[in-house]
Amino acid sequence: MLIGILAGLVTGALWGLSFVAPRAVLPFTALELSVARYLLFGLVCVLLMVDARFRPLGLTRRQRAVGFALGAFGYFGYFLTISYAVLLAGAVVPPLIAGTAPVVLAVIGNLREPAVAWHRLVAPLGLIAAGLAVVNADGLGEATPAEAGAMLAGIGLAAASLAIWVVYGLVNAVVMRTDGAPSALRWTGLQGLGAGTAAVLLLPVVLRAPTLPPAPEDAMRFLVWVLLMGGVVSWFGTYCWVVAARRLPLALSAQLIVAETVFGLGYGLAYEQRLPTLPETVGTLLQLVGVVVAVTIFTRRRGGRAERPVTPEPGIP
Repeated sequence: MLIGILAGLVTGALWGLSFVAPRAVLPFTALELSVARYLLFGLVCVLLMVDARFRPLGLTRRQRAVGFALGAFGYFGYFLTISYAVLLAGAVVPPLIAGTAPVVLAVIGNLREPAVAWHRLVAPLGLIAAGLAVVNADGLGEATPAEAGAMLAGIGLAAASLAIWVVYGLVNAVVMRTDGAPSALRWTGLQGLGAGTAAVLLLPVVLRAPTLPPAPEDAMRFLVWVLLMGGVVSWFGTYCWVVAARRLPLALSAQLIVAETVFGLGYGLAYEQRLPTLPETVGTLLQLVGVVVAVTIFTRRRGGRAERPVTPEPGIP
């Protein structure tokens, strides 16, 4: 179990970098980072396919199409929208909004196949809503009109990234629960090809953008972040999550998803070189407690039957 917990924490620490990387690579744009990251991720997937275990063999034509599309729109689309959300809305709001994804997936699953009485969800969902309201009200209340407009745009993009995450999770869960589901290695490799293809298609847009030659230190920092996000976060982060999901009880592994939000908040505040304000602290605690309680309710065994939330495996790195 210790290995599983450590693997889950490593996953959160790696995936949380998505909330600071777009700011760390400035003056390079989030689009440039996204294209470079997933070009590298796609290349890694191609190289790994020298080993037959990583090749999308034995998959139906429909599975290949779905996996490819999930990589292009799920992986690439999620990272691009959350990147611009972070740039516009700051360090706190985007991780909190994205961190509600496991609960949103579980609620949608409960709508489709009722497993939990809705009255049991009033308290945790209320905590999540209150936490988000406190943080957003604080940020918007102290912002100038221009800053408020940017923050609202960032909130909208964070909501869009959440929607992408949820659609990805629902579709991915359907595939992984059917007979003849692909292995995690092959499924991740196929999605990596989809994300890499999306990056190739957008590469001309990046190359045509008029930019000044970057300073050597900026270019080196960008390269380091591309290698980190495209190689370590995308592949090793996913591998660690699979290890955690297989070694831990469902309730504990699902709660460890919260680590991504915590690390993302920590990285963002460290980048801004500040401590959270009182409203940010209160709102974050309310939201995190709400997520943990909701996930616990959905994963608690009742009457010998597990109430399983719809969680994607592997998740979007």
